[in-house]
Amino acid sequence: MELQELIDRAEITDALTRYTLAVDDGDWDALDTVFAGDATIDYSESGGTVGEVADVKKWLAEMLPAFSSKRLHTIGQVGITFTEEGAEVVAYFDNPMVIADGSGGERVVEVGGRYRHSFVRTPQGWRSRHLHEEVFWTRGF
Repeated sequence: MELQELIDRAEITDALTRYTLAVDDGDWDALDTVFAGDATIDYSESGGTVGEVADVKKWLAEMLPAFSSKRLHTIGQVGITFTEEGAEVVAYFDNPMVIADGSGGERVVEVGGRYRHSFVRTPQGWRSRHLHEEVFWTRGF
């Protein structure tokens, strides 16, 4: 493996971490360091929206805090395949969230699956042009 490929892999993995931190912390503008300006995001498998990153950021800012007070993503295996256009990335995820239980308390719900990204190299670094959240299982809903 060449040094540049190692650097590219580290930068892409760092972008995945920035994504989970932005969503977990509700720092929606930090998603601009993950996604290209013309990126699309597809959360349809978890009952969410599909659209351009700017619209999805607005949706997240409105919907996610109302749904869950605390979120804590974990990223597992990361597969990166470089192509002529950039890189196809698959990252396993587990996303437990705290929600109100309807009786004044809280409970944990969880979503597990894979994030499928198409990354491109931009002047600002590696950015995702497309994210599809592929849901494999849910728990506690």
